[in-house]
Amino acid sequence: MLPTLDLVKLTATENPVPIIGFISACVITLVVRYLRSPWRRLPAGPCGYPVIGNALQLKDSQWLLFSAWRKRYGDMFYLNAAGQPIVVVNRHEIAADLLDRRAGIYSDRPANIVGGDMMTEGLLLGFTHYSDRWRRMRKGAHETVNKVVAHGLHEYQMSEALALAKSALLNPASWDAYLRLASASLMLSSLYGERPLESEDDPRLRFISTFSERVTMALAPGAHWVEILPWMRYIPSTFAEWKRTAKAWNRAANDEFLRAFGRVQESFARGEDKASFCSTLIREADRYGLSPHENAWLAATMYSAGADTTSSSMSWWSLAMLAYPDLQTRAQHELDMVVGRARVPTYADMPHLPYICAMVKEVLRWRPVAPLGIPHRTIEDDVYNGYFIPKGTIVIANIWELNLDPKTYGPDSRQFNPSRYLDEEGQLLPGPPGTKDEGHFSFGFGRRVCVGKHVANHSLFIQIAMSLWAFTLNNIEGQKIDVDAFHDEGIVVRPMPFEVDIRPRFSEAMAILSGECELRGR
Repeated sequence: MLPTLDLVKLTATENPVPIIGFISACVITLVVRYLRSPWRRLPAGPCGYPVIGNALQLKDSQWLLFSAWRKRYGDMFYLNAAGQPIVVVNRHEIAADLLDRRAGIYSDRPANIVGGDMMTEGLLLGFTHYSDRWRRMRKGAHETVNKVVAHGLHEYQMSEALALAKSALLNPASWDAYLRLASASLMLSSLYGERPLESEDDPRLRFISTFSERVTMALAPGAHWVEILPWMRYIPSTFAEWKRTAKAWNRAANDEFLRAFGRVQESFARGEDKASFCSTLIREADRYGLSPHENAWLAATMYSAGADTTSSSMSWWSLAMLAYPDLQTRAQHELDMVVGRARVPTYADMPHLPYICAMVKEVLRWRPVAPLGIPHRTIEDDVYNGYFIPKGTIVIANIWELNLDPKTYGPDSRQFNPSRYLDEEGQLLPGPPGTKDEGHFSFGFGRRVCVGKHVANHSLFIQIAMSLWAFTLNNIEGQKIDVDAFHDEGIVVRPMPFEVDIRPRFSEAMAILSGECELRGR
């Protein structure tokens, strides 16, 4: 071996050109590969730490953080959460280009190990991966909701709005609790055809409230380290309390949802075909190809999502009425002119109440209850405006920023102002260009747009109209109204607790409400 080593040393010493050439070729190859790598063309973004990237920066109130970063990094920027690429979009044109026009590759959902897999078995529709199962469940939800709307949903919504207004006059201090009760009761009646909820102590309400709270917290970005470090899912349950807890919640949810769906199946088998979401799923079982287990979870998805979001929007609207009392007066004047005080408002009045309709649009724009929506995920590499977006990237449309963008809604975009949706004659406008038919972005994008958006719009309309017809919401003496204070419940955001003084607008209001409620058995 010695002669050989000596020969190499001699060659390298006397004639180093081959060695230098080889090293130079390697360096040039690496530089060329780097220059040609698409990863060089990622959008700009904040610097992170080695290995973990921006993971520690993604804490609470991320929508506000992303809005602040927009000023520094632009309308679209890149983050790295421990190797997970994330693209945040703060401009609606970009969101539409990616999530609407390229929906074929932007419609998946990020993996969520605790909330998505362990607690809900991947059956929570809004978080289900883009797959054949999702297509079947989405089709079933979309078509069934439309059929239920056409066969009596308005009567359910009317009944709950009447009960809400009556309860508020009897006990104004429990206004926010009644908002939650009304939304949950509507979901229970329309989904399962069951009797309405009459009390906060009803075990059906307690369970769904607990389930919704657990799931929304588990699905919130950064709720568990295993979402950032997926290898943790392989830790045995013995050493991972979070796994034992998630599995226990899943067992409880499975039992409750299958039991609720089973009651509808039994009624259907007896020929008691009361119009409801679940009875329609059973009747159309062959059309949608869903198992009873999938149907049970599909109904649960609609229940938890609908109850949380509608009551949260109504809570934000109530706060707006305290902060902007002159707008409340204008809406009440419209109700007096169209409805009068001898009867309650109905859906037949909807085309003639443009200001109330504008209020619905505005509260959904002004305070989106899910300010980050639900993130999308790419299923293949993409290039947008020269920027590389790798396969598996989580794409977040910052709904908060899109809805409050002064470039879209004008210099008063952060104010609650329903008139932005009205023309000079007080009639509804279609909304600013690019804001979809709704005039805002709170219902999401592309193939993942909210399947219950029409139900939400109609529920908000009748609850707002009935409330303003019957009473006035006043601030409590000495209470400071802070429209920027909020309580983060995971995905859904509500205002911080506040008190409201509710007073009837005229002496006959309670008697009329009571009569209407009695006709409906409430």
